Amino acid sequence: MSDVNQGALGPYGLRGKVAVITGGSSGIGAASARRLAEQGATIAIGYNNGRDRAEALAAELPGDGHIALHLPMADTAAIRAAAAEVEAKLGRADVLVNSAGTTRAVPHADLDALDDETFDRILITNVRGPYSTIRAFAPLLKRSGDAVIVNISSLAAMNGLGSSIAYCASKAALDTMGLSLARVLGPEIRVIGVSPAAVDTGFVPGRSRDAVLKQAALTPLKIVCQADDVALAVVAAVTHLRLTTGTALLVDCGRHL
Repeated sequence: MSDVNQGALGPYGLRGKVAVITGGSSGIGAASARRLAEQGATIAIGYNNGRDRAEALAAELPGDGHIALHLPMADTAAIRAAAAEVEAKLGRADVLVNSAGTTRAVPHADLDALDDETFDRILITNVRGPYSTIRAFAPLLKRSGDAVIVNISSLAAMNGLGSSIAYCASKAALDTMGLSLARVLGPEIRVIGVSPAAVDTGFVPGRSRDAVLKQAALTPLKIVCQADDVALAVVAAVTHLRLTTGTALLVDCGRHL
């Protein structure tokens, strides 16, 4: 069939490619920026309030041409402007990593504590924001002809255990959105989720490192997951999982078992 491409593609090379990372100034986003830059990609480091961190990271990455990019998840107009800036400054986009996210620790049994404002903020940042970003960057990604979107999700999408019910719901929505988008964005774009369990960062306000250690102790591998461990999974999804789309990869040390 003329519309079917051959396999045996080999690894996806990143030299000469551009990777855009939302939430790229810290945590998993920053770790992904470092690892993708090591592979030769030029990085657009998306930030909301962390401009200084993003600029400092851009200056220290290997290679050149890296930029800090104002990319706030709650502002669709700013997201569209960011896509236009990437096109003007870098000329292309081949990889989009949706790493920006937010949460708040709210006991699941305390329904009243999860107020509407918190619920809306989590859903806008974790669901609408990634969708708006994908929508804005889709023309550039399609132009690449062989692009990848990686959504940073969570084990919470599967087991409903996490910092809040709203957070769990947002990551489940992100995964389902990934299914839908994988169908309509192929063949030019792959869509892959990367789903860690507890990561040793300051992402969850008020969560102590002891809590992360306790979760790690419950896993078969008994390893404390660091941001770089998730970043390696992001790189693997981009460079080696050439025939994978519409699915989420667990990076949870077996916590789901």
